[in-house]
Amino acid sequence: MKRTWRGKNGWRKRRVAKPRLHLDADVSYRVLQRVLLERGNDVTRTPCEWMPFDATDEEQLLLATAHGRCILTFNIGDFMRLAEKYSAHGGIVLAQQKDWSLASLIAAVDKMLTQTRAEEWPGRVRWLNEWRL
Repeated sequence: MKRTWRGKNGWRKRRVAKPRLHLDADVSYRVLQRVLLERGNDVTRTPCEWMPFDATDEEQLLLATAHGRCILTFNIGDFMRLAEKYSAHGGIVLAQQKDWSLASLIAAVDKMLTQTRAEEWPGRVRWLNEWRL
């Protein structure tokens, strides 16, 4: 929680919205989603009720954005191109698949979701390495 000045009544606590994340088809590990949910994060994955199993990369980005979510992917080249085409996306987190064990992936994604705010993500492309432990 952050504190906001309320004027003559002093400080009050204000909730800071955590990012909402979607795991694209390349990163769609059930155990990753389960652990992140258990830690209090809002995480969906392909497939889900609003994202079909066979959704294209473009559909995944656009649907995640429509649902107010940034998206995590190992598909660096395609999502870099999509970021240029759709600059108003909900945020893209890129990771090199071969660089991550499941445990390090869980730790870094949890740290990212804890240390950033939802308002930071729209239109941004960032590397998961920023939160590597």
